[in-house]
Amino acid sequence: MLTDRQKDLFKIIVEEYIQSAKPVGSKAICERLNCSSATIRAEMSSLEDLGLLEKTHISSGRIPSEKGYRYYVDNIMEPKKLSGEDMLKLQCIMDNKSLALSDVIERSMEIIAEMTNYTAVILGQSSKDNLVSKVEVIPIDDRNLVAIIVTDKGHVEHKNIYLEGLVSSNDISKTVELINKLIVGTPIDEVSSFLEFKVKPIISNYVQQHEILYNAFYNAFNEFTSNANHVNMAGRVNMLKQPEFSSVDKIREIVSKFEDQDIVNNIRAEENGINIYIGSENNFDDDVTVIKTKYVIDGEEGTIALIGPKRMDYDRVITLLNYITENINK
Repeated sequence: MLTDRQKDLFKIIVEEYIQSAKPVGSKAICERLNCSSATIRAEMSSLEDLGLLEKTHISSGRIPSEKGYRYYVDNIMEPKKLSGEDMLKLQCIMDNKSLALSDVIERSMEIIAEMTNYTAVILGQSSKDNLVSKVEVIPIDDRNLVAIIVTDKGHVEHKNIYLEGLVSSNDISKTVELINKLIVGTPIDEVSSFLEFKVKPIISNYVQQHEILYNAFYNAFNEFTSNANHVNMAGRVNMLKQPEFSSVDKIREIVSKFEDQDIVNNIRAEENGINIYIGSENNFDDDVTVIKTKYVIDGEEGTIALIGPKRMDYDRVITLLNYITENINK
């Protein structure tokens, strides 16, 4: 149990370090708490003994430990009031009626990544529960098409299709008609298998350039299946701007984790509310904090998260994520 003075001192150290990324010494605190430097040093030593503070080296000031950040989040921190500037930027997106709700979430998280200098992750619902409702094709030129896949949940996905040779518009239409006839009602992540076992054996009976068309559609659907969890990231390089991640080895480690689909998918929120995982508490990296929460669109859940250093501006991030979830779930 901390005394009131220790709480005040600890709060100052945590918030000062969050802003400056520099160890906090006793001289910087004396005037604010109206105490002598010796008193502050004694209190800092007590907080260090409790495991809430640590030194970067013997003569330095203190920084919060992982345990200290957890104590700060659980016992001291209070969410900030959203600034007028932040609210204006986000409200412009929220009020844009031309955007689908999924686009609102993605754009909002891009803005938050810019605001905070952290990395934003958006994990949409898995497509395994979406059934194909319709496939349409729009020709772009002689070799390029855009396939539009609509699911029974109203999800719309666009895929670019490149044709390895010239194909008649009539053959394209017949292929789309055949695909719709055979795969409507199929789970979206099983479409490539259905193409292989149902469409491939008979497509030659319907169109001349069947190999070109089959391969093009198969590749498009297979790519969609492999990205079934709809992962979007914004501000990926922001983490590399933080002083904690200045070493080449750490940069390489963080970048490789962002590129690992399995690691990123593990960020998915499993609990309700906004959850904070500091350092060793998360499955991403011991040197970062992951703050994440669920969102719901048409009854289906997704996850939005921010990844930053343990020296994260916790109160601001929580306020921003709360604002998004409250507005999209209205």
